[in-house]
Amino acid sequence: MSVACRSTLVVHGRLATRENRLSAARERHHGVQIMTFEQAAARLAGGFAKPIDDESLRAAIQKVLPATPMGELESIKMLPGMIRAAADTLHNAWRAGIDLAARTADHPRLDAIARLEAAVLAQLPDGMMRPVDIVAAANSRIAHAPAVLGAIEIVGLTELSPCWRPLLKALAARIPVRWRAGPRSVPSWLDDCGVVIMQGEAEAPTVGSVSAATAYHEAIEAMRWTRALLASGVSPSDIAIATASPADYDDHFLALRADANIDLHFVHGVRTTTTRDGQAAAALADIVVRGLSQSRLRRLAALCRDSAHLASLPEGWVRLLPSDAPLSTLTAWTRLLTRLKLDDWPDGMDHAPTLRTAVDLLAKGPDAAQEIGEAFLKGRALSIWHKALLAGPAASIDVTLESLKQDDGLEACVSVAWMPASALAASPRRFVRLIGLNSSRWPRGIAEDRLIPDHIISAAELDPLPVGLADRRDFETILATTSDQVVLSRARRDSDGRLLGRSPLLAPYGDETYLRRNAVPPHAFGETDRLMARPREFAADPQAIGARACWSDWRLAEVTPHDGLVRSDHPLIVAILARTQSASSLKTLLRSPLGFVWRYAFGWKAPQSSAEPLVLDALAAGDLIHLVLDRALRNLEAAGGLAAADSSAIEAAVAEASAAVAAEWESERPIPPDVIWGRTLGDARSLAGRALAYGDEHLPGSRSYGEVPFGGSDPKSTAELPWDASLPVTIPNTGFRIAGYIDRLDIAGDGSRALVRDYKTGRPPKGEIRLNGGRELQRCLYAFAVKALLGDHVAISASLLYPREPLDLQLDDPEAALADITGHLLAARTALASGAALPGPDTGGDYDDLAFALPANAGATYCKRKRSAATERLGDFAQVWEAE
Repeated sequence: MSVACRSTLVVHGRLATRENRLSAARERHHGVQIMTFEQAAARLAGGFAKPIDDESLRAAIQKVLPATPMGELESIKMLPGMIRAAADTLHNAWRAGIDLAARTADHPRLDAIARLEAAVLAQLPDGMMRPVDIVAAANSRIAHAPAVLGAIEIVGLTELSPCWRPLLKALAARIPVRWRAGPRSVPSWLDDCGVVIMQGEAEAPTVGSVSAATAYHEAIEAMRWTRALLASGVSPSDIAIATASPADYDDHFLALRADANIDLHFVHGVRTTTTRDGQAAAALADIVVRGLSQSRLRRLAALCRDSAHLASLPEGWVRLLPSDAPLSTLTAWTRLLTRLKLDDWPDGMDHAPTLRTAVDLLAKGPDAAQEIGEAFLKGRALSIWHKALLAGPAASIDVTLESLKQDDGLEACVSVAWMPASALAASPRRFVRLIGLNSSRWPRGIAEDRLIPDHIISAAELDPLPVGLADRRDFETILATTSDQVVLSRARRDSDGRLLGRSPLLAPYGDETYLRRNAVPPHAFGETDRLMARPREFAADPQAIGARACWSDWRLAEVTPHDGLVRSDHPLIVAILARTQSASSLKTLLRSPLGFVWRYAFGWKAPQSSAEPLVLDALAAGDLIHLVLDRALRNLEAAGGLAAADSSAIEAAVAEASAAVAAEWESERPIPPDVIWGRTLGDARSLAGRALAYGDEHLPGSRSYGEVPFGGSDPKSTAELPWDASLPVTIPNTGFRIAGYIDRLDIAGDGSRALVRDYKTGRPPKGEIRLNGGRELQRCLYAFAVKALLGDHVAISASLLYPREPLDLQLDDPEAALADITGHLLAARTALASGAALPGPDTGGDYDDLAFALPANAGATYCKRKRSAATERLGDFAQVWEAE
């Protein structure tokens, strides 16, 4: 065991600190202190002296900036990014050893920065000092350097900020100071400092140069290279991947790390938003910045289930929220919570007050960000929230969270390392892959300080160690300190396909190896990569077999099981045919048997977005108009009847109905921006007024009904009904039961006549229609339902009313139309039961919500290819597509 003797090893960066501490422990070097030069200076300064860290600096700037006059910067001081810019400027000035207070007369901008510096220093704790203050305190205690620090050895550094150089010179006069440079470059200012410089020979690794297709391809090739080294017996601690700007590749390596199952340590940390705690903070930030909505609250509830405001809510409470309602205003939430009853809650208890308290707090927005975070976050998620509030204003906390990083939890000394080039230059490894060697990316360009441009203080003075020169120095250092292998990699194109130039650093290394994106790798990094590299092995996978068979069948002209052929009398087909149908489901059966099975047997449906649309689509606009018509009709009937109403009464009823429907719609469904929403409501009022005031003669003594349920459908209101809505309605000779809602039904006072009217809010057809290829079933089916429920003695008239024109299309012969529909439905039932769930005319069309399950551009390719064989297989059923 060696004798304890105090000494200090000065290193650069977290990785070098951890690796040197492990090495010292293994070699039993007692009494060795391993720290950065900044930490060593603070140790010598004594007491509670410590450097100013980024978090404390940003917190102080955030507190003093609003009250500090900033001169010409006053107009931008509260903008997002100002806190970070101010912190960077102060750090730059402090590292360069610039006395801002002494230069206030040089420029008004410097006077403003000096005022901010003074306010920040007054806000910081007493022991937290600038570099110049730490150096002054350390110089005053320089006599204690032998006892506090002992002999100093500086390892892995190629430069030292100007602010620390006077202290290094003073230390060299008191204690032994060695600068172990090895093969690294040595700064010229060390010549007269009294520091012993220890240099060594440069390593001679094998150097290869490659080019990959894109940055993502670079990351893939780096992981393949890593896997090959690990498989050959190389220790993970000897492998490193580095670049000048790791942020460009972090997402790629994070995804590939999980796929490859390799412990790839992110030396510079991972983004907090890649962790569950970070996602919880991000979910809350989304609400604070963009406002409350149902989708955002659902996400928050999933990630912060144990928070104080959500923990008491019962399991499954989110199912109370209407799926299509955006709930993007506090008024909408209040309306929803007011409607909820005890029976609605899963546990039968009223939790509306708790949820209302949470909603009210979330609706306060950025001004209450601190309070909101304390209420909804815990533990590490709350710490991330506090850190984000210190790093920037609450109004942009979502952007701030994206830039925060944390340790990934892996042990650096036993893992493959992914790091900035500066960290690798300070802590070399045997096998190195340098990526991102493209022009303007390595070395990076030199940029001015954001608050002190070059014309105020020259960049050479404010930043004497520019990033471009540091990148070149790090590149040379890595090549000189890597003992075994260095692979230099660049991307040929960016993510948008633009060509990228070569870095000038690659010039001495001759031709590069061209790596093709689709080439078979000599060593795969994970299972997915292995299967893609071995087509024969992948072809034996059940998923691959199924996918290949499906693709081949889709390319054939004949119909196959992948086109919808199933066995006869399949239980699932039998079950859905036995259900009560609607006019819409029967239309789907006639026009797209495959879609009918997908929708009603498999339960597939297109995802519904709760985000506010720019405009309502045709279906939603039609629903809105139907709701206004129904409510206005009920109002008119309650006030004496539609038949007796004049134009002013109709207009008043429509206006009242429109206001009520708009209030309900806003609380339950997405709405466009206010201007467009107002115009949409105006259009709905206009069309509803035209529909109700349509100029045909009213039946004598008639009574009008809207949204009339039949066949077991639940009534939409408490209005009086003309029949018992629970009675079944069966289409004769087909086996189909039907149910639904009739838009409008007028019944004469003596019960001898009835008018069935279906509103159509789109454009009318160019000519007369009857079945329209199976698209138009409602008039006939609804007329049949009315006759079945009111009796055969009632004369029925059925029509389609297009209020935009206005135009009323009467069904000439309902009995003959029903006979035609009966034949087509019977043929459809027989064909589907026999196993022919095949594409039809509407499959893959513009309005097919399930077209995502078909090949791309199915309407123009796949459906045309299968049309002839499907028509032949469906037999008589296909005749409905030609019906007028």
